[in-house]
Amino acid sequence: MRPVPRAPELADTLTGRRSVRAFATRRVPRDLIERAIEAAGWAPSPHGSQPWRFVVIEAMERRVALADAMSGTWRAQLALDRQDETVIARRLARSRERLERAPVLVLACLYLRDLQEYPDRDRREAEVTMAIQSLGAAVQNFLLAIYQAGLDSGWMCAPLFCPEIIRDTLDLSADLHPHALLPVGHAAADPKRRPRRSLDELIVDWH
Repeated sequence: MRPVPRAPELADTLTGRRSVRAFATRRVPRDLIERAIEAAGWAPSPHGSQPWRFVVIEAMERRVALADAMSGTWRAQLALDRQDETVIARRLARSRERLERAPVLVLACLYLRDLQEYPDRDRREAEVTMAIQSLGAAVQNFLLAIYQAGLDSGWMCAPLFCPEIIRDTLDLSADLHPHALLPVGHAAADPKRRPRRSLDELIVDWH
């Protein structure tokens, strides 16, 4: 059974999108993932370079291997926060469950080979910053398209802390810089949503 698309109004999609952490194991149609990645490709980017690539991880053995490989980094990060071992074990189990239960994982990678080249450091660094910003826009397009299609996702930043491990596990090119892991599927339950800041807080100046 295919998911039912949600209301097409942009405002409803923007405010309805939610970050889901618990997924059912129902299959996700391939064409919906492809359409969401296509939507990601329409995000703005520096000089039209489109500095992003996506890796789709669907096979259970690959998802399990990824969870296994990332668990050591997760544990080390939580230990740095002086988390109790019981808390660490519980949070690790939840993260692993998300990767193993979501039927599809999409890895968003920064791809810098097509950027403009400059002789000075300031513009080189600005070019990379613009690429990272545009990758965020591409991920947002993906998340909105997934939600509008009747599915759910979330944004996991864990790849930022172990890019080499992810590249090695998935046998990816060194040109791909993992930035975000996006589990996709059907929400097992409605997530608790954090309140949004008011316009008075968001707008700090207007003349």
